Amino acid sequence: MEIEKEQEAPGTEDGEDEGCEAQEPEKGAEEDVRTDNAEEETEPAPPEGEDPKTWAEKRAAKKQAKLDKKAQGYKDQIDQLEDKVKRQLAEFENFRNRTEKEKHAMFETGAKSVIEKMLPVVDNFERGLATVPEDKKEDPFVDGMNRIYRQLMTELENIGVKSIEAVGQEFDPNLHNAVMQVESEEYESGTVAQELQKGYTYRDSVVRHSMVAVVV
Repeated sequence: MEIEKEQEAPGTEDGEDEGCEAQEPEKGAEEDVRTDNAEEETEPAPPEGEDPKTWAEKRAAKKQAKLDKKAQGYKDQIDQLEDKVKRQLAEFENFRNRTEKEKHAMFETGAKSVIEKMLPVVDNFERGLATVPEDKKEDPFVDGMNRIYRQLMTELENIGVKSIEAVGQEFDPNLHNAVMQVESEEYESGTVAQELQKGYTYRDSVVRHSMVAVVV
């Protein structure tokens, strides 16, 4: 005879039935529960008799006011920094303009100083050429002196040096220096009748006043 062997049901041990294993709770659900509980603990309850909706609106308004105050503080800081930068830029621009003016003034002063030293040379050229007799004006030496004089005057004009008109002009103390008074039938009173020394300007600035005689 065949002896039937008893077979134990799979998944059972020591009389425990299938499907009776203990199930652990899901971690996500447990964390959600703790988070909800924490929020409920941190969120204060409205005072007794206070409408929950009104209480929530007040709290939201208070929170928004804090945020607005904080934002305004940042905005004030930004405005202060922008104002500081603008001031520094303006100061730098003023410094640059002042430096340019000072440099230009120094250049103008140096140029006028050089021109003042050259004017006596021009005067001597004119005096020397004025004494040449008519029959000697065609001599090569005199012609060479004339060419040098014209070249000198051309270069002075190119850098902005101009002679001041005097004879026949109304006396102007800004341009003329009256050293004597004369009577004249040709010119009216207050008019320059004679130029004793030629004056010059450099870029609309007087380098040397004309020395003149004025009609009484």
